[in-house]
Amino acid sequence: MTSSAHLDPSGRLRMVDVGAKAETRRTATAVCHVHMSDEARRAVAEGTASKGDVLAVAQVAGVQAAKRTPELIPGCHPLRISGVDITFAATDEGYTVTARVKGTDRTGFEMEALTAASVAALTVYDMCKAIDPDMTIDGLRVTDKTGGTSVRAVRLDGTRAAVLTVSDRSAAGERADGSGPAARAWLEARGASVIETRVVRDDRGEIAAALRDLAAAAQLVVTSGGTGVSPTDVTPEATLDVADRVVPGLAEQIRAESLRVTPNALISRGAAVVVGDALVVNLPGSPKAVGEALDAIAAVLPHALTLLRGEQPHA
Repeated sequence: MTSSAHLDPSGRLRMVDVGAKAETRRTATAVCHVHMSDEARRAVAEGTASKGDVLAVAQVAGVQAAKRTPELIPGCHPLRISGVDITFAATDEGYTVTARVKGTDRTGFEMEALTAASVAALTVYDMCKAIDPDMTIDGLRVTDKTGGTSVRAVRLDGTRAAVLTVSDRSAAGERADGSGPAARAWLEARGASVIETRVVRDDRGEIAAALRDLAAAAQLVVTSGGTGVSPTDVTPEATLDVADRVVPGLAEQIRAESLRVTPNALISRGAAVVVGDALVVNLPGSPKAVGEALDAIAAVLPHALTLLRGEQPHA
């Protein structure tokens, strides 16, 4: 069986957990076409259909459909829709229905737009079928969407990056390093060139020395591990030891987004700093948390790195 995020291990439908995704402003636009006879088209345009004002009723139906999409399609999430716009454009063969849905949430509004367009078109059909029982509806598709894809779309092409794992056990060879490879995979998937990965002990001086070394060669250095409150967690202190400037917003954003996943984010002490011309960011120690933390700040990384290279003035 082909694997899918919408299926559990037994192959049954499940609602995908989007709780870890960032809330962003999103829009989606869908269209479809209603083909009808000239007689039906005139009735719609002139408002002479026996069931009333076809386009006005279809507009209301489309809005209602967008809001009720999760009740109709099992895998859809209830979303915070802030606006639905249903419009109709007359064509030589009937009408093109356009549905635009917008709001702020953790997943997209494509299904809401598709549902709104299709139900609006079905309403036109229902109100005109007595005039033209041979009407057809086709061409249902998403034509545009914005928001929510920034994490995946972010490119770090040309960026020299380095990864530093902080772990006594991994440094001693007692446990395989999982978080370092996870960070490397995330960076390389977005076009960065990872010039070095390194593992060091939970030692403040050793961490600081490694950061100075890596920051001299890379433009972006990410660390994993050692950001908690145990006595051996000294990565933030070592990072601040070598910092020229602190970039608190990045660390705050990582904590804010991590808090959506686990309350333990409240005791994460990771820092983000500038060392020379390099950006250094502390990440949590688990492979899963590494990806979530990088996702949380992905949208601003290209701009931050460009500014550090002196290639673009502040906007």
